[in-house]
Amino acid sequence: MKLLSEQNEIDEALEYLEEARIVWLQATCTRSKCGSVIVKNWEIIWVWYNSPASELENQRRCSCNKDDYHKKVTDKTCCIHAEQRAIMDALRKNPDKIIGSRLYFSRLDDIWNIKYSWEPYCTICSKMSLDVWIREFVLYKKEWICVYETWEYNDLSYKYSE
Repeated sequence: MKLLSEQNEIDEALEYLEEARIVWLQATCTRSKCGSVIVKNWEIIWVWYNSPASELENQRRCSCNKDDYHKKVTDKTCCIHAEQRAIMDALRKNPDKIIGSRLYFSRLDDIWNIKYSWEPYCTICSKMSLDVWIREFVLYKKEWICVYETWEYNDLSYKYSE
């Protein structure tokens, strides 16, 4: 992991996150508003937010307590993750640009500001990112904007424990 330190990199990352924040306001999850931006060569390839699968919009589980789920259920939300949606749409609409790209992820707080991310923990999104050859995964964390090689993000997500 590296922390962004050059001002042009920091400004670029903050610009992508801020630009995407407006899209993320559309997230329909009642538990958490999240979004992802996929960028390559200073071009936004795709931006997306978390929400239930289109056929399940009326079967929400966002209000359920995560402890009520069976232990075998690893993803305890009704929503498709913002990272998954961004990757799937980028593959549909810009498949030639996703290899070697950078994925930015963040969530919004209750008053719509970008919220600090936790440590890497989602193996679903890390495996999917690896599979489509996304090069880097970026989190806006308390320490600063952190850039992980996707393989590193994947390794850390398997080691994560609450």
